[in-house]
Amino acid sequence: MSRVVVVGAGVVGASAAYHLARAGAEAVLVDGDLPGQATAAGAGIVCPALRFGAPEAWRALAFPAVGRYPALVEALASDGEEDVGYAAVGALLVAADGREEAALGEALRRLEELRRAGVAGVGEVRSLPFGEPRELFPFLRDDVPGIYLSGSARVDGRRLRDALERAARRRGARSVRGAASLLLRGGRVRGVRVGGEEIPADAVVAAAGAWTGELCRPAGLRVPVYPQRGQIAHLRVPGAQTSRLPIVEGFRTHYMLAFPGGRVVAGATREDGAGFDRRVTAGGVHEVLSEALRLAPGLADATLAEVRVGFRPASPDGLPSLGEAVPGLVVATGLGPSGLTIGPYAGGLAAELALGGRPALDLEPYAPDRRTTPVPGGGW
Repeated sequence: MSRVVVVGAGVVGASAAYHLARAGAEAVLVDGDLPGQATAAGAGIVCPALRFGAPEAWRALAFPAVGRYPALVEALASDGEEDVGYAAVGALLVAADGREEAALGEALRRLEELRRAGVAGVGEVRSLPFGEPRELFPFLRDDVPGIYLSGSARVDGRRLRDALERAARRRGARSVRGAASLLLRGGRVRGVRVGGEEIPADAVVAAAGAWTGELCRPAGLRVPVYPQRGQIAHLRVPGAQTSRLPIVEGFRTHYMLAFPGGRVVAGATREDGAGFDRRVTAGGVHEVLSEALRLAPGLADATLAEVRVGFRPASPDGLPSLGEAVPGLVVATGLGPSGLTIGPYAGGLAAELALGGRPALDLEPYAPDRRTTPVPGGGW
């Protein structure tokens, strides 16, 4: 039996451990409980179809990832995890000014192309005249037009992560808490050291999010990943029926989505250069709430229940790092704002690589040792 150590218990690492355990491997999931884990703060949008400016290589990973979600949810249910907070609720793309209204036509054309191609996560596409978006998301302005997609989904990242870890443990995986460092012998990664314990392994999956670069550096690998701070507001609207409300996106990088119990999430900042500073800032909260209320003034009286801060593992070129660049070391990180869209699928691919498999998807664009070129205005 192969033993694989997974470092990082966010959604990517938990998924890798689960897929390893399902494949019959001995999985050891190591997590340092570092504050600011992206999964714990992530909003939960599963809707890549609206990322019109994303690199083609990103889309090649994101669309299959969305298509695999229903099968993963079904597998988890068979392993005793029946509620992971996943629901296909649809999505709205709304326009709040004349420039954005002019862009709706091109957006509709591109979404129709994806629908005809059978791309996962699109579903029905229809244009909504002024006022109709508010009928689907009642907090919106009554003077905005938009586009509706029926196939988009949302997921509770914390609930999904925990379900993956519990299901992995039921199948024999072991969880270890503590900071990990790589064991290197003969030019190969041979396991990890956690505290005073050495855990030998046939392979190690480095899925430590924004901290993956530091983990991999002793192996001579410079992973193109850095922390991007995101501040996300959680609002409470007592008495509101929010369990089936669609995701709302505009033509900026902000969004809103809802969960049962009157919870509405508004996000998010994308702050490069903040390092691992976990502070909630006045400017960050102002940015998020101002954009939310620009589109949805009906939320003005909502309670600001919580502001979550997380460090997205971002990359200069907007692409994840996924592959084996050092013998015995599989890297799975760099998902940026797409962690809950791609993370479960990326974890499965990492598990396959760690067991010596060759995924059908071409992973060359995501090589952890690739040279990266910054993407101008990478707000796609």
